[in-house]
Amino acid sequence: MQYMLLIHQGSTPVPPSPEWDSLSEAEKGAVYGAYKAINETPGVTSGLRMQPPEQAVTVRVKDGKTSTSDGPFVEIKEALGGYLFFESDDLDAAIALAAQVPAAWMGGAVEVRPIVER
Repeated sequence: MQYMLLIHQGSTPVPPSPEWDSLSEAEKGAVYGAYKAINETPGVTSGLRMQPPEQAVTVRVKDGKTSTSDGPFVEIKEALGGYLFFESDDLDAAIALAAQVPAAWMGGAVEVRPIVER
C-alpha cells in the first residue's frame, strides 16, 4: 500500500528563520540526519518542501467563473510544509516512518494518509 505523509510544520523551526538559527549545531544536525535517513528508507519517494502558506493562492470556481484569493488562511499549526510518499506493507511501518520526521517531534505533526489504489 502507498501512503502520503503530509508534514504539518506547526512551530517546527525551519531555515532560514531566527528560530532555526537559535538551534544548536547538534539539533540542526539531528534534523538534517533524520531527513537523510528518511530519504534513504526503501519505499520512500521524497517530496518537496513548500513555501509558507502566505505564498499560496487559493482557487475556486463558481458558476464557471474562476476566482483567486491569497492564502489559505490557516493557523500555523495547520500549515502544510511538505510531503513524501511511502510504499509499505502496513500502516504501522508508515506510522513508524512518520515518527522520524522532525516536525513530529519539534512542534508539528505528520498526517499519514493511504493512497487510493487504482
